[in-house]
Amino acid sequence: MTDKAKQKFEILVFWEKHGLPATIDAFKVKRRTLFLWKKQLREGHGKPTALEECSRVPRHRRIRAWPLEVLDEIKRLRMEHPNLGKAKLQILLARFCRRQSLPMPSASTVGRLIADLGGLRIFPQKVSHFGKVKKANRRKVLRKPKDFKATHPGHCVALDTVERFVHGCRRYVITFENLYSRFGFAWSTTSHASKAAEEFFGFCHMVFPVPFEHVLTDNGSEFKKHFAQKLSELHLTHYHTYPKTPKMNAHCERFNRTIQEEFVDYHAHELLEPQKFNVILMEYLLWFNTERPHFALNLQSPLQFLLQWSSTQEECNYGWTHTLTCFLKIHH
Repeated sequence: MTDKAKQKFEILVFWEKHGLPATIDAFKVKRRTLFLWKKQLREGHGKPTALEECSRVPRHRRIRAWPLEVLDEIKRLRMEHPNLGKAKLQILLARFCRRQSLPMPSASTVGRLIADLGGLRIFPQKVSHFGKVKKANRRKVLRKPKDFKATHPGHCVALDTVERFVHGCRRYVITFENLYSRFGFAWSTTSHASKAAEEFFGFCHMVFPVPFEHVLTDNGSEFKKHFAQKLSELHLTHYHTYPKTPKMNAHCERFNRTIQEEFVDYHAHELLEPQKFNVILMEYLLWFNTERPHFALNLQSPLQFLLQWSSTQEECNYGWTHTLTCFLKIHH
């Protein structure tokens, strides 16, 4: 029951207790309105739900009257191009209307006509294992929460891919960064497949000193299949950014710019041989993580920040006596 219906019922109860003049003065409701509410309540057998507002839509409304040829052309275009919007559909429809000397609807009217015709929505189909044709639903992915913020090392790591062309050859640099500590890795490869991203993530998982909890990537194909299976095996939460929204992965995008401006641009010719490039890249990343100051870390290196963070964490003393007993038994 809505709040408005509850208020009407309370006013009628007040009327029964204090009389009509007091009710009109207290609630500023007209006399005929009160009697109308009372009639509705009586016809509803005393149920307060009878005081709900009724629909005020006119019984007879204007119907859009367009030539049948225009409607048939809209149906045909919608069948051939199911995902075409009303604005693009109107441009194609305008050519037909000019050839046939028919009135031309606007884009908004085309949208309303499509709604009047039932939406004319056609979905991709698939054959189930029972042999029935069913609608193929788009696979939903877990999006990064908008209020998510990394609070400790390993809480969330981000991955992305940088694509470069060298003398007509395409090369990729897969990047990794821990959002909280700015600890970063990168690896050059000739493949854009998910297997390459899976292998690179395995290296990062072994080298990084803190276990991961969440992984953030964009919607690229390199972060599907084998990469997604790897995260599922490790029981890690895989967040995806929204399409065409790189700012949701801003930390890794900034790391991409840094590594390109400080290293890749000066060694682009080495990308023709990824193995040699990765050797000198490891030397740069070693300096990047251990010595290079970061403004986000108060001009500390990621390694210095991690060491400082670990020294401020309180250790749990639960079970320390049992640990000491085991230590003494081993030494005896």
